[in-house]
Amino acid sequence: MQNIEEIYKKHSNTVYKYLFCLTGNEDTSEELTQETFAIAVKEIHKFKGNCKVSVWLCQIAKHLWYKELKKKSHKDISMEDISEEILSVEATEDVIIGNEEKLRLFKDMQMLDNKTREVLYLRMIGNLNFIEIGEILGKTPNWARVTFYRGKQKIREANKNGEKN
Repeated sequence: MQNIEEIYKKHSNTVYKYLFCLTGNEDTSEELTQETFAIAVKEIHKFKGNCKVSVWLCQIAKHLWYKELKKKSHKDISMEDISEEILSVEATEDVIIGNEEKLRLFKDMQMLDNKTREVLYLRMIGNLNFIEIGEILGKTPNWARVTFYRGKQKIREANKNGEKN
């Protein structure tokens, strides 16, 4: 097993990107990344090695994010609320860099169900492979691949038919 410094150097960027996919906020993502590694230090003895270290860390990070959502709000927060926050961050970035296609894609993704949208975010923003996405979401890599493909097909079909959200 690698020491925690090596693990941090190797995986902190992946954990941060994953959290940014979920939170849409740089500060929150950074804070939760640090908290993820603090928990990993305490719980490293529980890591059984039956998945990649990055997947284990992202599972910790996801748990922390959901815990943070419950703590910050007395009302229910849906994946749509979270997605809107991500969209607003992406929209600002897109205006600056002039990437209208990216903005349109994120808007189009709002029509998808929560799990499909999460798979697309993890793949496109988090740059995770289907094995990692499947492990994080408790599904098979094939399920992640098919969900990603079907999500893209739904977006293409909606654009082809001229549907608006």
